[in-house]
Amino acid sequence: MTDPIRQAALREASVPTLLMCVAQITRDPRWLEPPFRPQRDVSIFADPTGGLPPAVQQQVRDAAAQVLDELASGRRVLPPLPADDELVTMMGVCLGERVPPEYAPMVREEMGFAERTVHWHDPPPAARREAFRTLVVGAGLSGLCAAWRLRELGLPVEIVDKNAGVGGTWWDNDYPESGVDTPNHFYSYSYAPNPGWTSNYSKRGEVLAYLRRVAGEQGVLDTVRLRTEVLALDWDDARREWAATVRDPAGERVERYRAVVLACGPLSRPRLSAVPGIEGFAGDWFHSAHWRHDVVLEGRDVAVVGTGASAMQFLRSVAARARRVTVFQRSPQWARPPQDYHGTVSDGQHWLLEHMPYYYAWYRFGLMWRFGDGLLPTLRRDPDWPHPARAMNAQNDRHRRELTRYLMEQLAGRDDLVAKALPDYPPYGKRILIDNGWYDALRRDNVELVTEAVARVEGDQVVTEGGARHRADVVILATGFEASRMLGPMAVRGRGGATIEHAWAGDDPRAHLGITVPGFPNLFLLVGPGTGLAHGGSIVFVTECQVRYVSLLLVEMLERGLDAVDVKREVHDAYLQRFDALHRELVWAHPGMRNWYRNAAGRVFVPMPWRLVDYWTMTREPALADFEATAVA
Repeated sequence: MTDPIRQAALREASVPTLLMCVAQITRDPRWLEPPFRPQRDVSIFADPTGGLPPAVQQQVRDAAAQVLDELASGRRVLPPLPADDELVTMMGVCLGERVPPEYAPMVREEMGFAERTVHWHDPPPAARREAFRTLVVGAGLSGLCAAWRLRELGLPVEIVDKNAGVGGTWWDNDYPESGVDTPNHFYSYSYAPNPGWTSNYSKRGEVLAYLRRVAGEQGVLDTVRLRTEVLALDWDDARREWAATVRDPAGERVERYRAVVLACGPLSRPRLSAVPGIEGFAGDWFHSAHWRHDVVLEGRDVAVVGTGASAMQFLRSVAARARRVTVFQRSPQWARPPQDYHGTVSDGQHWLLEHMPYYYAWYRFGLMWRFGDGLLPTLRRDPDWPHPARAMNAQNDRHRRELTRYLMEQLAGRDDLVAKALPDYPPYGKRILIDNGWYDALRRDNVELVTEAVARVEGDQVVTEGGARHRADVVILATGFEASRMLGPMAVRGRGGATIEHAWAGDDPRAHLGITVPGFPNLFLLVGPGTGLAHGGSIVFVTECQVRYVSLLLVEMLERGLDAVDVKREVHDAYLQRFDALHRELVWAHPGMRNWYRNAAGRVFVPMPWRLVDYWTMTREPALADFEATAVA
């Protein structure tokens, strides 16, 4: 068969990915042996050839073409899915390194070879299910996932969101060039693959459209109440339910629910406290998460406070419009080359993802490993490494050299900018960013990079800690979010009236598995403390693990006739002891690090220190023995 689109697609395919498709479809073991074994690749970016000679690459392409012809003609049918031991072997060959057997069940789910759906074992009476009302706070990626899975169980679910549309952080952040920095084919639900992404790193509009489409297909949009904010949650121990004080355009009222799922996330409340006096600024000002599209930038002096992920995405657009831009940097960021960040998914890649059996699954697996557990070991302290100030270990130092080389190339001839922009901390001490024209923007004649932190704003002046004054017509805050106060102004009172604000000592959020807090029965956090993936990976994976855990716990409650479950203090504390001990060996606790992952006392509370497979295992089956359970009155 001579299909030009197919021929072009096979020419540009990732050879290791295509090899796995051929091996899985044919079940011929020779494809997993030399000369077809790809080389191990520890670079930040994978070589699509797998390091294989051109002749061997062509053999793989020819075999894939033959398999497709045989499937199309009916001479071949897809075989049963590989067993766990076969899958482990294939994963190891694909990566060129050993993959522990414990990964097989998790990867099987991520690849769509096994479902994550939760089922009833002994379904309770319909009346009991219908009386178990659950409130989901937040209609972002996590809230929509939770609503879908709980509706699958036949539980009545309502979602409320303070915004005028669904999407959570993707609704809020509509600044110029807002988009993902995790590849789309991994930053998506395992149960809703999308081979039609137009880019490997889609912009906000496409991500929003995906979330809305999936939620619409699942019937979840019908349960969402927008412009509705939860002001307070109060646990009623006598009735064993939550009283939610909600406010919408019609006013305030109290509604009651058996369980509450808080899918607010840590990035929902912009951090304004970083710039004292900003409310009195004489010109226009706004936070990047609440972009003012009505504010004219052309011909004006703009101050950008902050150099994190948002600033790196929008700076080049702002610099192209403003008369002058002054960027205030507290500490520099590591940025990696954009590679295909600005590219589009070709017709050939679309063809492979849609028509080559298992290509989407194996492509997703490669992203999952490279941006997840394959990277985490490079962030752990090697006690024998002789240069601990600059890197955590030898491989982390290799990443440092790669990133430094890229920075030096981009800022060649500008030693002044190199001195300001080159970080002095190990890579991944802050999340690695993708260069969205950042270095080019810094080189512009109308852009100045100031390395003194902002002390305050006075009139139309931005004053640095050293006393320097910089006039501005517009101030754009790229100062991040109140991550340590992730529930925002919501008042949450549990047993005995204890507040979660007190339990978290203001800025030290803690939760067992990032999901449950002692003294707050039937309250479940999604993307809660200690579940961020600061080194990479996809928060969608974490969300799906947590939603499965919560769903199973609710099934246990209803099947066993329980009204309330409250995680035991000793279980919670033991988990946090392990959590803190592991973090002491990871890059985010590196001496001198300044990042938003730590609270005022220096405790790391945002990133997850576990491997993805560890967290998947810990959340796979909730242990009812970990909870104080209260039977139906």
